[in-house]
Amino acid sequence: MNHAEELSKTNEYYKDLYERERSKNTDLTRRLADTERELNDLRFKMDRLRNSLLWKAIYPFRLVWSHFRNLIRRIRRYGSVSELKKKIKSKIIERRAYKSYGTLSFPSPEEAKAEAGTVFDRKIRFSILVPLYNTPEVFLRQMIDSVVSQTYPDWELCLADGSDDEHAYVKTVVESYNDPRILYEKLSENLGISGNTNKCFEMATGDYIGLFDHDDILHPSALYEYMKAICEKGADYIYCDETTFSGRSIDHMVTLHFKPDFAPDNLRANNYICHFSVFSKNLVKKCGTFRPEFDGSQDHDMILRLTREAENIVHIPRILYYWRSHAGSVASDINAKSYAIDAAKGAVAAHLTACGFKDFTIESTRAFETIFRIRYALTAYPLISIVIPNRDHVQDLRRCINSILERTSYEDYEIIVVENNSATDEIAEYYETIEKHPRIRVVRYEGEFNYSAVNNLGVKNARGEYLVLLNNDTEVITRNWLEELLMYAQRDDVGATGCMLLYPDYTIQHAGIVLGLGAHRTAGHTHYRMSRENLGYMGRLCYSQNVSAVTGACLMVRKSLYEEAGGLSEDLAVALNDVDLCLKLRKMGLLNIFTPFAELFHYESASRGRDAEEGASAANAQRYEEECKIFRARWKKELEAGDPYFNPNFSLDHSNYVLAGRGKSMVAE
Repeated sequence: MNHAEELSKTNEYYKDLYERERSKNTDLTRRLADTERELNDLRFKMDRLRNSLLWKAIYPFRLVWSHFRNLIRRIRRYGSVSELKKKIKSKIIERRAYKSYGTLSFPSPEEAKAEAGTVFDRKIRFSILVPLYNTPEVFLRQMIDSVVSQTYPDWELCLADGSDDEHAYVKTVVESYNDPRILYEKLSENLGISGNTNKCFEMATGDYIGLFDHDDILHPSALYEYMKAICEKGADYIYCDETTFSGRSIDHMVTLHFKPDFAPDNLRANNYICHFSVFSKNLVKKCGTFRPEFDGSQDHDMILRLTREAENIVHIPRILYYWRSHAGSVASDINAKSYAIDAAKGAVAAHLTACGFKDFTIESTRAFETIFRIRYALTAYPLISIVIPNRDHVQDLRRCINSILERTSYEDYEIIVVENNSATDEIAEYYETIEKHPRIRVVRYEGEFNYSAVNNLGVKNARGEYLVLLNNDTEVITRNWLEELLMYAQRDDVGATGCMLLYPDYTIQHAGIVLGLGAHRTAGHTHYRMSRENLGYMGRLCYSQNVSAVTGACLMVRKSLYEEAGGLSEDLAVALNDVDLCLKLRKMGLLNIFTPFAELFHYESASRGRDAEEGASAANAQRYEEECKIFRARWKKELEAGDPYFNPNFSLDHSNYVLAGRGKSMVAE
């Protein structure tokens, strides 16, 4: 056979291979569309059933059955009624421990006096805005009392009252306080949440504005702590941790919400900031006041606008706000104000549009109606280079590559396998086979195993604009995994993007990395070994969010950024090189993002550590400790400051959001 015939035959082979792959993709797309159509039909039928009179009429019976069924499940889970009683007892103890965040956290008379006498280097007046509407008297008094009890004295309480004639007592209650710092205006008509609050804005004369609900309660030290943040850190926007409570006492806590520092992607997906927002009046001049079209989610809209303009956003990691949960309140049930869901989507859409995004979609998630999945439109479809280091492990590599070829919907990608000292004939034969594929190349790294150096060589040979560092012991689950990663990696403000990695039993291996977590105080994975079906702490397994780092087992980054950051540090041969890369990207002013909507299996450690000879575990442990020392020295300042996306109230000894010193996870089972 001459050269021309051989070339023609090779071209025909690749053309046939390409057509077969395209046919597979077309078939998968068609099946996906059919599945989505069936899902929409089922949703329509479910909505029709839920809205029927019969379904509503049998609600009490369904509620009783639900409680009975849950009781049976708990008995089965714990093995006996006695074990269930122990569990209930521990819950009671846990609830009692919550009180340390309630009235027990209030300052003593001596502490209150010291706070009240503190002389700050700035003179700041806080204007606390409260729109009133038919406020129950007991709630109204508790709200006003919590402001009057503030240890920082320079405040004004601006009350705009849109109550109807049947609630005329509201005015009487307010006037009974006879405090010149309480400003009150009775409105001729109810203007809605935004309109009533905007009247409060008109009344405000303070330097900083605080948004406060008419049925909630402030911690006595709230304004004092906020004043410290302004004077010590130059904050122009401040928020704190919060809790929901039921009944008349804040000690009856339902949920404790310990928040991360400012995280823009979290805020777009979920109004995690919520209460107690306080901000410079100068920001209001730039952003404007409440917009009535977002009533029901006016706070989210306002927070998105203010934080976009703010220069120094400070989070106080302390519970200083108590959100009352009662019938009809959003804290109790978002469906009590279903219009708030549409308003929240509208607020996020307006924000994204203002930021220059187009053709995005916003969907409610399984966690909560106002916790969103945002799908960004791809601005281009560049070549993506998938770099896979490998040494022997033919079965792992075959499974990984087959899953990419068979399940990946994105078309323009290449696979670069970086071979490092394989010894078996089997892997050599497999390399010969895959090198015939037009998407796959095999490059060879000579020398001792160094994960960083191996990947860096692969990147040098990559033609793509974007890179995916991928372990050979992974397997693609989500068909559009590359699109899900690329929609974030394409943004100018994003460094690395990582996905959800699952063990074969569908428990979580990776859902983002926290600095300082774990015994070595270097870095660790959150929600580790939890069920994939778990919502995560405050729904965090259900939306894309900012994290300090993501694992190099599956990490997408723009190639130019990878090179600018210096690639993976080769003095970290095996451990923590991925976290190190992410921190270098963060130091460049970029965000790192974890998304739960791209999923892969990870058969962890199949290709690292276990490929060493018998008895090498001690050497591996020593190498790991040495690399931990390098990492701790290099990122000493960042480790001491703590992970900005992991609240300091949580223990660094546990991955499942256990309160420090309490040994109790905050994640629902």
